[in-house]
Amino acid sequence: MKLKVDIRFLFLMLVVACGSQCALAQDDGQEKPLRPVASISSVQYGHATELDTYISPVKYGGHAVALAHEMQRATGFSPLHWTHQLSFDVDYGYIHNHAGNHNAHALMVDARWALMHKWSNVLTQGLHLQLGGATQFRGGVLYNEHNSNNVVSARIHWNVGAMGQAIYNTHIKRLPITIRYQAALPVAGVFFSPDYDEAYYEIYLGNHSNLAHFGWWGNRFDLDHMLSADLHLGSTILRIGYRNRINTSWINHINTRSIAHYIVIGIGGEFLRVNSKRNSKINNNIISSMYQ
Repeated sequence: MKLKVDIRFLFLMLVVACGSQCALAQDDGQEKPLRPVASISSVQYGHATELDTYISPVKYGGHAVALAHEMQRATGFSPLHWTHQLSFDVDYGYIHNHAGNHNAHALMVDARWALMHKWSNVLTQGLHLQLGGATQFRGGVLYNEHNSNNVVSARIHWNVGAMGQAIYNTHIKRLPITIRYQAALPVAGVFFSPDYDEAYYEIYLGNHSNLAHFGWWGNRFDLDHMLSADLHLGSTILRIGYRNRINTSWINHINTRSIAHYIVIGIGGEFLRVNSKRNSKINNNIISSMYQ
């Protein structure tokens, strides 16, 4: 009886030891893949038109410039099938009425985060599709130099919606190039708008009713999309493209419409966050969110 107990104990210790060795071998052989960050900063220049009937019934148009930064990376939980993107924008428009005797300034800031599912090599080699959800905050002011009463119109909007990308990796002779179409379409959210002819001084005095509105396609429509080509010049990426941004709303008898067309010039690259202790092997799997 005593001999049987010893044999069972030795057998149990052998199973535990084998299991530990197998687990260690599996961990050593399956290191976490490296997930580079695709980071692009761009300057965007073009033409913008602004209509805001809170300030004026006249449409203004003129020059527009934007500074943008975008970061995209494969997710940690399923890097082959999911990516996330974070982007920031600051855009400014110097606009005029048709007569050219009234000027206005539009300054907006924008931040957006998206999580998208990825389908690789769809229909053909090198074509990847990504589709998911996004949340965005956009805010700023439109300032009219010549108005006497309502000189400023504040614009604040938070939304959730859909975002998608079609990415095609190919070559022009020996030059790798990535062609991408990206579109962000808000579906619902909350935005700020005063009543028609309500002064901001009245809001300052305490009239806070009916300022926040539920936004949907019945009273608001926005679209931000871009077609670009990323040229891989060694470790540097040069982006050229065209971007169109549309922001509209109609509430409280106030109509706003902001439309901008930009030529995009950007530069950046893919950057790795490497821990020399955890990523000691050179032959780690590298999973790019866009360029593969």
